[in-house]
Amino acid sequence: MPMDLNDAEVLGREDVDRAVVRIAHEIIEKGDEPDDLVVVGLQSGGAWLAARIATTLGDLPGGCAVPVGVVDVSSFRDDATVRPVPTVWPTDIPVDLTDRVVVLVDDVLQTGRTVRAALEALNAYGRPRAVRLAVMIDRGHRELPIRPDHVGRNLPTHPDDEVEVGPSGVRVRRCGS
Repeated sequence: MPMDLNDAEVLGREDVDRAVVRIAHEIIEKGDEPDDLVVVGLQSGGAWLAARIATTLGDLPGGCAVPVGVVDVSSFRDDATVRPVPTVWPTDIPVDLTDRVVVLVDDVLQTGRTVRAALEALNAYGRPRAVRLAVMIDRGHRELPIRPDHVGRNLPTHPDDEVEVGPSGVRVRRCGS
């Protein structure tokens, strides 16, 4: 059921910090070899989150330093005729992804179309052994059969609501009826 809000903070800085630590623990608990992990954030909302997750992975007891990159999916979207193409951001993936476990990171998951585009974009950097999806907010409203492996918070909202995610918190602005 969608939340009844006009403009509200639903997660504060401490909540975001706690979710990042939990996601990092879940990634480690999957049991992959640390040398096989690569964290890749989707430009632009997932970039800061990917960096935070990668840093946290290195800070955990028994943790490890993992390569972190960013990918822009603008040219891989299948809904460019429906939605305006946003600013094109640089893609920087520092390692070959072949046979690696990629943790693909985005701030918000809604329809799944951005993740679909990201999966296609990753192919230019090798063929990963596995791709796992980590998101801070899962809104539902899926149009494609995509499910996150790691979620900071499930947040049912109206499809037209705006969700803003950043290091200092998560806000929802009620736009739909």
